[in-house]
Amino acid sequence: MHRTVWLRAAVMGANDGIVSTASLIIGVAAASTTHENILLAGAAGLMAGAMSMAAAEYVSVSTQADTEKADLAIEQRSLDENPEAEHEELALIYRQRGLDPELARQVAEQLMEHDALGAHARDEIGISEETSARPILAALSSAATFSIGAGLPLAVAWLSPLPLVIPTVAGACLPLLAGLGAVAAHTGGASMWIGAGRVAFWGSLAMVVTAGVGRLFGVAA
Repeated sequence: MHRTVWLRAAVMGANDGIVSTASLIIGVAAASTTHENILLAGAAGLMAGAMSMAAAEYVSVSTQADTEKADLAIEQRSLDENPEAEHEELALIYRQRGLDPELARQVAEQLMEHDALGAHARDEIGISEETSARPILAALSSAATFSIGAGLPLAVAWLSPLPLVIPTVAGACLPLLAGLGAVAAHTGGASMWIGAGRVAFWGSLAMVVTAGVGRLFGVAA
């Protein structure tokens, strides 16, 4: 489950990078600017997007980490003040999972002797070492996946001659967006075709809208 969550987050980060940077490049290219300006806009979009993703993820996961710390502090206080009630609470959890009452009490007792707070954190609150919030790791992962996704349209724009920037960027990015949508849908147990079509549609719409805006401002200039 933990790996699935991280995979979906990575896919969505790359998807955001592709859509935003490809749309930005296409919008700037539609304004009939120079190749250098297109690449500059794409590079700036990559850096700004990566930093924005990292900052947002860090703040979000830090809030989650603060909540987890507060929950653990409350649980530790309950263990210190009323260990017998906490033992019964843990045993009840195991009975609800199918253990007979005597075995549930024994399991709860042994786990609390080994690591009382860890047992309650894992089985009562749902916090474990594997799933605990890591703000810095989350921020770096978001920035990295966004940058990887944004790097594709930027590389395509760099390799393409100016008259072909728009079709080559769109042609390279839309199939990849569809593939990422299929992967995200598969990890969530949904139809890969629907997932691919949904992401490709919204990616296409973003590119068309920004191209229209770029063309409008290019003509006005």
